[in-house]
Amino acid sequence: MDIRVLRYFLTLAAEGSISAAAKALYTTQPNLSKQLSELEKEVGQTLFTRGSRKIVLTDAGVLLRKRAQEVVRLLEKTEQDLANFDDLVSGDVYIGNGETPAMKIIARAVHQLQHAYPQIRYHLQSGYAYDVMEDLDKGLLDFGVLIEPIDLTQYDHIRLPITNTLGLLMRKDNPLASLPAIRPEDMREAPLLCSKQILDENGLSGWLGYDCHELNIVSTFNLIGTPALLVKEGVGSAISFENLLNLSGDCQLCFRPLEPSLKLDVYLVWKKHQTFSKAAQKFLECLHHVIGEYA
Repeated sequence: MDIRVLRYFLTLAAEGSISAAAKALYTTQPNLSKQLSELEKEVGQTLFTRGSRKIVLTDAGVLLRKRAQEVVRLLEKTEQDLANFDDLVSGDVYIGNGETPAMKIIARAVHQLQHAYPQIRYHLQSGYAYDVMEDLDKGLLDFGVLIEPIDLTQYDHIRLPITNTLGLLMRKDNPLASLPAIRPEDMREAPLLCSKQILDENGLSGWLGYDCHELNIVSTFNLIGTPALLVKEGVGSAISFENLLNLSGDCQLCFRPLEPSLKLDVYLVWKKHQTFSKAAQKFLECLHHVIGEYA
């Protein structure tokens, strides 16, 4: 499968029409149509249908788009690593992460490294742990920042010296805000917003003493920014980590920790036997130094 044709296909998927894609690719419409027709023959599937106004991907086309994006990203990352494989430390470092206050350690390492190696660029990709791990396994990321519980057997890893304290983010006029901490019985009837990952992994059940799917979950989320707006509107309280948002001053929201306390460790992980680019190696060395400052 020709990488050039995959790029043609991705451009068509993004532009939605042969004419717009041909213009973006600086090629002719007949040539583009021929290339895509040959791609369909090669994979043995119809990849798109022509609608009244735009081209629509079939289910096979949607699958190929996802895989093609991964292939192109991996190729570009490899090209970047090879292009910068010399005495000059430059290039790209790719980090996938869950949402955690421990990212400030990553930020400190990036800041310190920025002065010595200003030509290094950093690409941060937030997502669920299993998405980060999948991209690590495919070689699309250099590092992942993951929150327990996770299986670390297939990775090399460093524990970051900041733990996540779990609790409820809520409005200050919420009746639960009068409590110093939130116990399992306080949450059983309350409308809650919860990370989809916590629900999928049933991550609170041990603390609750009952299945977390018995909670009154009104919304799930990935990143806390938008759900915080729902909390402000009074939709419910969000199960979240402490210190993800600035709650000082006249902020309408407050945070109450769980009781008994529930703290989760955070790890920087990478594939075993990983061959790092010089930029990624320098980042890891700097991170070890930053972690030492917390000791």
